[in-house]
Amino acid sequence: MGGFTFAHVSLILIVAASTLAVCSANKYAPHPKYSQGPNKIIVGGSEGWRFDFSYTNWARKNGPFYVNDTLVFKYDPPTDNATIPHDVYLLPNHRSFLTCNLTGAQMLANVTQGGGEGFEFVIQKRKPHYFACGQHEGSHCSDGQMKFFVMPMLRRWFK
Repeated sequence: MGGFTFAHVSLILIVAASTLAVCSANKYAPHPKYSQGPNKIIVGGSEGWRFDFSYTNWARKNGPFYVNDTLVFKYDPPTDNATIPHDVYLLPNHRSFLTCNLTGAQMLANVTQGGGEGFEFVIQKRKPHYFACGQHEGSHCSDGQMKFFVMPMLRRWFK
């Protein structure tokens, strides 16, 4: 008895066509968090930019991030020993991110710029962006988990 019957071949073709149709439709389906325009995202959500909060986990849960999205870093400016100061650095590469090494990093916002509406950073290029707090020689980054990175995607426009 060997070989395929016409029914077998027909069933295989139907399954293959259905799978291809579903895959093609999903390829262009928007991400559940997709929006038509750039998003404004508060880093850390209601927690803001603070010590002892996992921003790496936050970024993983709140992505994807897109080119032209705005990241808003909100933190209290320092007061008379009542507030721990923070700042925002853009680290040059993945190694500096892993080790919290600020050599070659660019300060984006100082300790006072996170107050009020916060400091805004617009993601302008499709490349990895590594952010960290540089306070206390990088210990806020290493000990306080005040670091995260984003690899922004290009936004697809749908009609």
